[in-house]
Amino acid sequence: MTPRRRKVAIVTGGRSSEHEIALASARSVAQALDPARYEVVTVAIGRDGAWALEAGWKSLVPGSDPRTGPAETLPVPVSSDGVMATLAEVDVVIPVLHGPFGEDGTVQGLLELADLPYVGAGVLSSALAMDKDRFKVMMRGAGVPVTRSVTIHAGEPLTHPYDYPVFVKPARLGSSVGITKVRAAGELTAAAELAFRHDEKILVEEFVDGIEVEVGVLGNRTPPPQASLPGEIVAHGFTDTDWYDWSAKYDDGGMDLIVPPRILDNVSRRVQDVAIAAFLAAECEGMARVDCFVTKDGDVLVNELNTIPGFTATSVYAKLFDASGIPYAELLDRLIALAIERHERRSKLEF
Repeated sequence: MTPRRRKVAIVTGGRSSEHEIALASARSVAQALDPARYEVVTVAIGRDGAWALEAGWKSLVPGSDPRTGPAETLPVPVSSDGVMATLAEVDVVIPVLHGPFGEDGTVQGLLELADLPYVGAGVLSSALAMDKDRFKVMMRGAGVPVTRSVTIHAGEPLTHPYDYPVFVKPARLGSSVGITKVRAAGELTAAAELAFRHDEKILVEEFVDGIEVEVGVLGNRTPPPQASLPGEIVAHGFTDTDWYDWSAKYDDGGMDLIVPPRILDNVSRRVQDVAIAAFLAAECEGMARVDCFVTKDGDVLVNELNTIPGFTATSVYAKLFDASGIPYAELLDRLIALAIERHERRSKLEF
């Protein structure tokens, strides 16, 4: 007997400034899912928050109109026709959303209310990882080494104890949006004004003179998750060539990923250990990409943890696991299986 195909919903787009990056990731995910094993539907969330339903992945093709199907703005009754009725019938949801209103626990909370299995981190860990301020507080409490920074809320004095350069960034955004490398005190105010356009609190982060190394983590809490081979980021973007900005991340030729990184083997293993420690301390499940710095003395500092990293076949997370022996399609299979395992495990709890 031929196994029943699993019905998978990819939820993508979103209201944040990382909308287009999410669509690019979703296109890759949809095309990589084996049609003999999965029936794919997509739900594209517009920048205005409206949800549009499409069968397959054609709505995600560049130049197409994602609003050709029925559109709804949540909340809507689950029994109504369209998005929520379709989601109620799927076996698993893959949220491919970056930034606020998707990667920050909001959509994960909706899926929890709907009692749907979904790929990736839960509500708490999604919200925690999105908030760089609270994430660092949690990591320090768990004994995980992190980069130093100060948090400034709107209306508070713009001061910090660090030598220049420093980085100024919104507390709850990704993809280097709103971030400035500040090289002198006279640049600080403009950098803060840019960051405050995106969030009501910002971070002034100490510059770390070291190698930027990223590592993927895959798995649920038990059995222990696994870390990919680490990869060294060599940024040479086109707008600001000496740090890993938007251009370096997303423009062709903007960065090189060196796997394994040009660090000692024992330091590389330390990066993997620290990444898993951060993953567990944040109570993540499914997947995450942990971004670290390795100093000249061999110390490893966690900078950020991304619960929904860029997910094209050529994104860092996928490339790290491909180099570790898990190709892209298999990686998606494992993530779907992990989502279903977690849902089945939690369904046995008494609430």
